[in-house]
Amino acid sequence: MQPNPSVPADQRKPNLTEQVMEHVRTSVISGTMAPGEWYSVYQLADQLNFSRSPVRDGLLRLEEAGLIQFVKNRGFRVIPTTPADVAEIFSIRIALEVPAARRAARAGGAACLAELRAAMDLAAADDNEELFFQLDRDLHDAILVAGEARRAREVIDRLRSATRLLGASTAVSHRGYEDITREHDPILEAIGRGDAEAAGAAMREHLISTGRLLVDQALQRTGGSEDADELWDRLTAGYLS
Repeated sequence: MQPNPSVPADQRKPNLTEQVMEHVRTSVISGTMAPGEWYSVYQLADQLNFSRSPVRDGLLRLEEAGLIQFVKNRGFRVIPTTPADVAEIFSIRIALEVPAARRAARAGGAACLAELRAAMDLAAADDNEELFFQLDRDLHDAILVAGEARRAREVIDRLRSATRLLGASTAVSHRGYEDITREHDPILEAIGRGDAEAAGAAMREHLISTGRLLVDQALQRTGGSEDADELWDRLTAGYLS
């Protein structure tokens, strides 16, 4: 079931496990938690004023996504997302989301797509970055549902969590909200008219654009010396043909 885009962000109530996961992500992005450092589960539970059970559950889910290492009786540490990780992540997303977009077009799309797209405009107008990118995530998820890619949803959700640790979004560092929404429009229009090939091509172009920007951003963040284009071409070889 898709989130209702008309519900304000502050009325969406994530459960305790999700709050733990978001707290860790936010702490990494803000620099409060540093990759490689060990942190106490007990201290995190006290900090959040949660019992240890949802904290452990949240950390286990982050470990399943490859974002942290969780060791019983020792604690956890954050595993940094590298530029190579980003390129590989978008290779996988392209392999899964492009055919899903084609299937969504053949199936007649999803009724909620237009609502989610309109809600993104409202979030952009309010300069609500958190809500905007949640709606972006919801939109991609709705396309996967329409394309009957239910297992792929779980994989992609974990992959998007990994890129979330990169920090500032591409909207802030490279492009505006309008540029991002404009990239979604050809996908939604093609799905709406039942044009499977156009829907797949537009999804592919959107993911390539986003992936390249995030690889470049990750290289800048880590101080890597590798050429962004060479890294992208090497790790996406075979996925983009």
